[in-house]
Order: sequence, then structure tokens, then C-alpha cells
Amino acid sequence: MDATEIHDLPFVDAHTSIVAAPPDAVWRAIADTVDHHFANRPAAVAARLLGCADRSPTPGFPVVTAEPGNELALAGSHRFSTYALVFRLEEATKGHTRVRAETRATFPGPAGRLYRLLVIGTRGHELAVRRMLTTVRKRALQGRGELRDEPR
Repeated sequence: MDATEIHDLPFVDAHTSIVAAPPDAVWRAIADTVDHHFANRPAAVAARLLGCADRSPTPGFPVVTAEPGNELALAGSHRFSTYALVFRLEEATKGHTRVRAETRATFPGPAGRLYRLLVIGTRGHELAVRRMLTTVRKRALQGRGELRDEPR
């Protein structure tokens, strides 16, 4: 999937957080958080069980776009869905960055509808994205994460 195909996916939801840190610190925190959440053994097992089409370092969530300090787009597909998670950064006020985590996805067929109900309908997805944004905020404030252009 490329960046233009992401915009063709139906909008699911978006969550926003204001971080008291400059965009470069928030970018590093997002990269570190993505690594933490997706580049691990449980994520790899889940990706395999769902039949993810990708086996990147972040199983099920390969990087599609990485514009340091601006946007990180992850996208993928599996048996029940084609999806994208896009982090957008913009200066909110001096020294503060607005992070928007936008989800787009399609859930084809009866199995896809059931999967959507289980993931979106139970608020599990919302809680996971909010937890990621909280982690990004904490890591940016603590200055954690290596300086790099994209997640490993």
C-alpha cells in the first residue's frame, strides 16, 4: 500500500494529544513507541495468526510514509481488514506539538464486520491508540528514544 491508497480507505477515528515538547522530540517518541508496540514477539505472533500480508520489522504495520517531524504512516492488511494508522504532527503553540493519530480501514465481508465489532465496537482500538498517545507524550517529555528517521 502506498500513501495515496491510505486516503482511499474509510475513516474510522482520530485521537489528538498536545505534547509539551518540540516536533523533533515527539517524532523520536513516536518512533520509539511504534517500535515498543509493534516490533516484538507478541505482535509478530498476532500478525501471523491474522494472516498479515507483511513481515516487516513492525509486523502488520509496515512504514508507508516517514517525514521526520511531520508524519508517520503505517499501513497493512490481513484476512479481516486493510488498514492504516497515521500520526501527524504540527506545532500547537511555541514548544508544544499536536499529535493526531488517525485510523482508516475497511472490513470486507461477514468476517470483516465481525472483526470490526470485536476491535472497534468494544473500544479496544480506541483504548490502544489512546495508550500509545499517552506513551508518546511521556517519552517525549522524558527525552526517550533514539534520533532516527523511522521506526526500526
